[in-house]
Amino acid sequence: MPAKWLKDTVFYEIYPQSFRDTNGDGIGDLNGIIEKLDYVKGLGCNALWINPCYDSPFKDAGYDVRDYKKVAPRYGTNSDLYRLFGEAHKRGIRVLLDLVPGHTSEEHPWFKMSGKAETNAYTNRYIWTGHWWQGCRDMPYIGGECERAATYVLNFFKCQPALNYGFARVEQPWQLPCDHPDCIATREAIKDVMRFWLSHGCDGFRVDMANSLVKYDDDQKSATSAIWRDVRKMLDAEFPDAAMVSEWSAPKQALRAGYDMDFCLNNDDTRYSTLMRDYQNGTDNSFFKKDAPARDINRFLEVYMDWYADTRELGYISLLTCNHDTVRPRFSLAPDELKLAYAFLFTMPGVPFLYYGDEIGMRYRQLPTKEGGYFRTGSRTPMQWDNGKNLGFSDGCADSLYLPVDPSADAPTVAAQEGQKDSLLETVRALLSLRHQEEDLQADAEFQPAYAQPGQAFAYRRGRLLLAVNPAGDQAEIPVDAQGRRPIFTIGSAAAEDGRLLLGAQSFAVLK
Repeated sequence: MPAKWLKDTVFYEIYPQSFRDTNGDGIGDLNGIIEKLDYVKGLGCNALWINPCYDSPFKDAGYDVRDYKKVAPRYGTNSDLYRLFGEAHKRGIRVLLDLVPGHTSEEHPWFKMSGKAETNAYTNRYIWTGHWWQGCRDMPYIGGECERAATYVLNFFKCQPALNYGFARVEQPWQLPCDHPDCIATREAIKDVMRFWLSHGCDGFRVDMANSLVKYDDDQKSATSAIWRDVRKMLDAEFPDAAMVSEWSAPKQALRAGYDMDFCLNNDDTRYSTLMRDYQNGTDNSFFKKDAPARDINRFLEVYMDWYADTRELGYISLLTCNHDTVRPRFSLAPDELKLAYAFLFTMPGVPFLYYGDEIGMRYRQLPTKEGGYFRTGSRTPMQWDNGKNLGFSDGCADSLYLPVDPSADAPTVAAQEGQKDSLLETVRALLSLRHQEEDLQADAEFQPAYAQPGQAFAYRRGRLLLAVNPAGDQAEIPVDAQGRRPIFTIGSAAAEDGRLLLGAQSFAVLK
């Protein structure tokens, strides 16, 4: 069962490089996050996910870890992170760190030892082939980098050698089974990292590439799942309140593997892209696009309802506005369209995640790659706080910023939207406040579609509540029984009349 505190939780994802710079070096830091904790709480978020803040050469924005137990100096010190945990907890905010278990940086001490010619305790900490000229079938590999006469397998970029959890199917002499002592040692080393941060106040982990551990695993990821169940057993015994969310996007596997939550990511097979990022097709038919010629919520529901029915007793599916790997939703949706998209996301089952800046409609920007970001770089720009220097992100020189701020005269900021009733920011605050107030909108309340016809508005039930959204530019009549119900929250207009629900153009309603 998932951690109890997740029932009424909304996460706020912070990309630390870009949130708030307090020392003028142009890079966000931990003190900047601490400075803005009251903002996070006032927004309605009561948990954080902080992208990797460990020591790193930053060839992949911190996902190339050089020391799992040390905060990167660009962000501050370990003591700063411990203080962040404490200050967050004072405000009722939980904190998840980003765990990167599948690989390290090539500069990690483990890898340096593993690359030595002589056998040592770390020789099998990574996956090495048998000879310097021998590659690995179906997996990228690198040679000529170490004194060891072998090539090593990668888990992502060239700078990220794969940690060795074993092979589910051993085909070569250099491939180790998952129960080999050296593969178990890798698992125990990651547990040790988890214990370290949990003992200092961390509340759990978002786990990067969670399904990538065991190589040649079967389609159900059985061997990788067994490792995570072993980790879950440790957590239940030593840190029973800790929570984990997986970058897996296959909840039938992840939640059975011991995860509390699994992300519904922007992958083709999840249909999540059909909601607000359907820009890969010739015509944008995103459900929340006002002028979508062929909107159809069923494209999403076909996958989601299968997941939901199979996993609702196991844990939570997490919908997210965006993340550091995804084009921001403002790329394809205008602020009024975003209001409806967020209304849907924040009233669905599971535990939602809000990416920093999405609450004000920060734009996706076409930028040169930074620290391995490539197209993702445009979603990692500095948070826009006000109309001051560098939009309130940093007092440093503009040319020293981690990434440039939005130069547009109408760049959205927190200050400009604060207190403006119809702003995107205040709409998000109102939605999250409603979610916290109404138990039937929280993670575990029952969900059931009530009306879902192609090209039409969508109505659904959460517990005793009836909700409906009409993204189109014309009024919608929804044949659902709203007799005796009254709207307790609306965007646009809504009315119950003669056994039907009337929703104005671009409207959303919660009826009780």
